[in-house]
Amino acid sequence: MRGNFHRKIVGQQNHREDFDSLYEAILQLKTPNECERFLTDICTPAELLALAERWRVALLLEDGQLSYRDIHERTGVSVTTIGRVARFLSQEPYQGYSLVIQRLKELKKKPALTAR
Repeated sequence: MRGNFHRKIVGQQNHREDFDSLYEAILQLKTPNECERFLTDICTPAELLALAERWRVALLLEDGQLSYRDIHERTGVSVTTIGRVARFLSQEPYQGYSLVIQRLKELKKKPALTAR
């Protein structure tokens, strides 16, 4: 699946090393502050906003309480983008949104360690 994903994005295989390098760089981030710093460096403000909006939409869709129209009114994100995020949540094989949402849910279930 990984190779098909790269071809779908760029239409050719010659960027695979670039993608792999980016993924490895992202995996080096350890805190929200480090993530913010890296994404601020690598993304334009518009790109970063688009990522944040898609993530917010994914969380709202996963919650299942709001219609597309309600999500649009609450976030200002286009109904087209909401539909695209919904498709990736439910139909596309990558399941990246679902993977991260599930991991965050599991993290919240873990009891916090108490200081001694």
